[in-house]
Amino acid sequence: MPSVTHAISNFVTAVAGVFASLVNSIFAIFHAIFALGVGVVNSALTVMKHLITIVMELFRSVLGFVLANFVAIAFVGGAYSVYTAYQGRNRGARKRKRRA
Repeated sequence: MPSVTHAISNFVTAVAGVFASLVNSIFAIFHAIFALGVGVVNSALTVMKHLITIVMELFRSVLGFVLANFVAIAFVGGAYSVYTAYQGRNRGARKRKRRA
């Protein structure tokens, strides 16, 4: 036959188990909220990293395009300058030969 003290002991153990489970549930909720916050921050930083990478790739391609055009224009301008200087020297030499 069960005694009253044994029943009270079981009741106290069950109530302590309920409170322990409640505390564990509260910790689990805080852990889930913290994990959610870390996940959101990690995702936001990953998105920012990808956006910065896209912008850098865009500027790298645009900058490369602009620099390539600058080099091409400088090359054509330099070639034109050399050509006009060469033609100017040859015209002066031809004029002298015709006069003589």
